[in-house]
Amino acid sequence: MRGATHAKWAACAVAVALAATGCGGGGSGGGSGGGGADGVVRSSWGDPQNPLEPANTNEVQGGKVLDMIFRGLKRYNPKTGKAEDALAEKIDTKDSTHFTVTVKQGWTFSDGEKVTAKSFVDAWNYGANLKNNQKNAYFFQYIDGYDKVHPDSGQPTAQTLSGLRVTGPRTFTVKLSQRFSTWPDTLGYAAFAPLPRAFFDQHAAWLAKPVGNGPYTVRSYAKGSQMSLRTWKAYPGPDKAVNGGVDLKVYTDNNTAYTDLVAGNLDLVDDVPAAQLKNAKADLNGRYINTPAGIIQTLAFPYYDKAWNTPQAAKVRTGLSMAINRKQITETIFQKTRTPATDWTSPVLGASGGYRAGLCGKACAYDPAAAKKLISEGGGIPGGRLKITYNADTGSHKEWVDAVCNSINNTIGNDKACVGSPVGTFADFRNQIGQKKLTGPFRAGWQMDYPLIQNFLQPLYYTNASSNDGKWSDPRFDKLVDEANADTDTKTAISKFQQAEEVVRDQMAAIPLWYQNGSAGYSDRVSHVELNPFSVPVYNEIKVS
Repeated sequence: MRGATHAKWAACAVAVALAATGCGGGGSGGGSGGGGADGVVRSSWGDPQNPLEPANTNEVQGGKVLDMIFRGLKRYNPKTGKAEDALAEKIDTKDSTHFTVTVKQGWTFSDGEKVTAKSFVDAWNYGANLKNNQKNAYFFQYIDGYDKVHPDSGQPTAQTLSGLRVTGPRTFTVKLSQRFSTWPDTLGYAAFAPLPRAFFDQHAAWLAKPVGNGPYTVRSYAKGSQMSLRTWKAYPGPDKAVNGGVDLKVYTDNNTAYTDLVAGNLDLVDDVPAAQLKNAKADLNGRYINTPAGIIQTLAFPYYDKAWNTPQAAKVRTGLSMAINRKQITETIFQKTRTPATDWTSPVLGASGGYRAGLCGKACAYDPAAAKKLISEGGGIPGGRLKITYNADTGSHKEWVDAVCNSINNTIGNDKACVGSPVGTFADFRNQIGQKKLTGPFRAGWQMDYPLIQNFLQPLYYTNASSNDGKWSDPRFDKLVDEANADTDTKTAISKFQQAEEVVRDQMAAIPLWYQNGSAGYSDRVSHVELNPFSVPVYNEIKVS
């Protein structure tokens, strides 16, 4: 999932001034100085964790690129987030278990190969197969035969999903292992993108220069410097790019990116530094965006460490949650670009979509006395000191981690009880999480992949889910999620998901901190700049003057 720990969180600590520390930026890249239909947008970016395989990318930076170079069966409306047909001519089902998919005519990859039913089936089989070690393999778990190609232990006993069958050049059938009424709405996520034969036949070359079927193509990529994308003139979709391309320039400090934006050396920053939020409107002469987004910031825990995986530790986690003064941090520091979280989803969903304000209850309310009591009853902080790990290269994470620690330390009465533990780069941070090297809480969160309550819960908390980085597990939660997915009545399905969310609350599986707005600043060289509900710039609609 493009979400898991894949959000760009800008924050600041109470009464702490933000100092710029080191930077990294790409060169001009050439060809970006013109305007009009050939003008190239210069945007800030961070290196993705992994090569850009659709089924192996579950974080924002890589996800931005996949959104530009691929189109799947569905696409999420850039204004509403609603799932709409893209390459799907139709998806038919009578029982929410058996689906027949018809792919639209006239679509090709940028290398000229036709996009067919087989392009999807081959891609999904690759993504699901254990031997390919794809982070988003979990997305295919409901397709029949997943347990054979991706067993919990041992080697695969099958190479392809038995629930997938190509029935014609543009048609294929899908059999799920259980009813999943909203399954078609998940198909706009990048893991379900089609793949050309070059991906399989010349894999190393494809990874070096991915070929997709979206409005942009990859011209070049220099890790640590820049990825250059250019408009694919023959793109057959209705959402053609109105610019000549996008140069994604790598920065290891968003303050430097912001400085370059103000100086006119950059066109777009979609991660405005916390310390600049109060200045952005004036600095940019109103060219500043602050819109609600489907993003929640949390603190996750390493449940593979036995110290955190006990009934007593649940009290400690709840106590830590109650020790955090969310209101002070969001109002005083974030300039109202954050809202204290009271559940584990997002207000963007709305009540009809599963958001339930206040579901967290007292466990998310600042109460120092109750917090201190719970932490003591739980045996205190494991190891005696809380280290919150975060990546130091993007998102002003140091500042908000310091703010959280200050709040916890003031509650406990020990100014050394909680400290930040920075990791130099996002990629290294994610690798440490993947290798289970952390012994305390770590920066986490979620940027929705599609606007369903299921997307905020299942990928993060279901046993062995692809983005369940802390490896939390609870059979009651899993059972309720399975029942909700199988329910064809939307209202009762949402109710069951909310019951599952209550299990997350009762165990404080992760500490919800705040909901985040999307924020971005842009230069006077570009116009029609918007963020979609996922807080990602709608690059193809940006015009260059």
